[in-house]
Amino acid sequence: METFFWGTGIFLLVNAFLCLWRAYAGPTIVDRILSINIVGTKTLVVVALLGVVFGRSIYIDIALVYGLLNFIVTIAAARFLETERLRGDWS
Repeated sequence: METFFWGTGIFLLVNAFLCLWRAYAGPTIVDRILSINIVGTKTLVVVALLGVVFGRSIYIDIALVYGLLNFIVTIAAARFLETERLRGDWS
């Protein structure tokens, strides 16, 4: 079963590098934001797989925090793209 997890992790890392290429070559900023978000999601899954392979539950916690940060950064980038500013009504 460990071989399956390692194979899945390597496949996801190769796929993440393809998404990084898309971020570099993307014709629009939306393509770049989306591909970086996909890379973050793939990284989250790889960290969770490492937690399962090594039997360490702290990796699952790290993956959850990384997922939340990935979501917040994507929302901030989308807001900046839409309004060209990051300040809201609260400031």
